[in-house]
Amino acid sequence: MNLKLTGILLLLNVLGCFAQKDTLQNPYFKSYNDKITTSIYYLDTSNSFEIASDIQEPKIYLKLIPNRREQIGFNLNYKIIDVSIGFAPKFLSQNKGDSNSKHFNFNTRFYYKKWMQSFTFINQKGFYISDNNIAAQLPGMRTTKIGGSTSYVFNDKFSFKTLVSQNEWQTKSSGSFIPSFSFYYTNIDLNTSDTSPSDMYMFTLSPSYFYNFVISNRVLIGAGIGLGGGVNVTDGDTSAIYQGDFNLKLAYNNDRFFGFASLNSVSFAQDDKVDPRLNDNIVTVKLSVGYRFDPPKKVKEVYDKVNEKIGL
Repeated sequence: MNLKLTGILLLLNVLGCFAQKDTLQNPYFKSYNDKITTSIYYLDTSNSFEIASDIQEPKIYLKLIPNRREQIGFNLNYKIIDVSIGFAPKFLSQNKGDSNSKHFNFNTRFYYKKWMQSFTFINQKGFYISDNNIAAQLPGMRTTKIGGSTSYVFNDKFSFKTLVSQNEWQTKSSGSFIPSFSFYYTNIDLNTSDTSPSDMYMFTLSPSYFYNFVISNRVLIGAGIGLGGGVNVTDGDTSAIYQGDFNLKLAYNNDRFFGFASLNSVSFAQDDKVDPRLNDNIVTVKLSVGYRFDPPKKVKEVYDKVNEKIGL
């Protein structure tokens, strides 16, 4: 079942607390940081790759897709504490391949005033080739990706947290221009006798625009798009790379119950002068329903005492 315990994200979420006072006073969005938020979710996420070659005939476009992608899990959040437990059962339709296939991913964000930092870690083992004429397993193939992006939100009235979590809710429609600098390192190992691991480094700058359209007090649509480019270094060879980001979220919210469906995609394409090319895609689809409630008095007292002692 590939059981995974993401853990308590104390350190990575500490910096997010610095922006909370401003959030509570902003009439354009509402904070639920003082509530315990629980949810169950379905997650389909993967880091897939495409090998493309335009020089020879017939042209080659091979997609390398991880065997395990779908997960179901549970999340609990209170202030800086964020615990997730998820697993990728084989009975879900997209979890192909043998039982040795593995998938682990970890994503988080933290905030400081108008600055936003994301962090991503993805480790996958077991892939299959998807092509019109080819169907083959690569059970030993393993990839590891680590990186993230640093972004700046220009508009104080826009809540980016509404798009990525349910601890905040946009109450009046607003959007913002958000430029982002991204860095990712990826290691790809086919684990065959005639190949060696490859190291990829990507540095990109992507201007983007996000908007939360508030349909009613309880329903909104959030969307964002970004286009940018930068430099790719693969095993010492440098080339241009292009980046495309797309985000979409449909959400329902009241002070207790909430639910949402979201789609997030980050795609990197090498310059067509490089042949063959290795394109890189991170796609996440998430469905979640949850419930918020006031923390028990004892829990709040313990948290406040610990918070006072360690100075968070």
